[in-house]
Amino acid sequence: MLKWKSDYETGVEFIDEQHEKLFEIGNRAFDLLRNDIYVDKYDKIIDIIQELKNYTIFHFSSEEKYLLETGYKGFLAHKVEHDDFIKKFDDVDFSRIDQGQNEYIMELLNFISSWITEHILVKDQQHSHK
Repeated sequence: MLKWKSDYETGVEFIDEQHEKLFEIGNRAFDLLRNDIYVDKYDKIIDIIQELKNYTIFHFSSEEKYLLETGYKGFLAHKVEHDDFIKKFDDVDFSRIDQGQNEYIMELLNFISSWITEHILVKDQQHSHK
């Protein structure tokens, strides 16, 4: 389960709210993993991946606009990290999802958790107002 902590706060309210939303989407994957009602979770996994991708694109766009407006000097490197993260969604091997749905959800959760928390705790803190 992805837990939001005050350590993740940047001090920029709209960015913090969007980060929390990313955690909520990630937690839907966790809920799906624990859900034994669905025998075939393929469509639900695809829905979560698509929602995460769409919301991440929205969030990155908002954050990048803010970084430009505030004259953040590390903007280009930050944007490259964002772009690389989005590319990972394009590399999803959909055939692997059916080979082991719960295993795929765990991989997705580990990826989301490590990237989001690392990015928020390290990169986003560099432009925070705390």
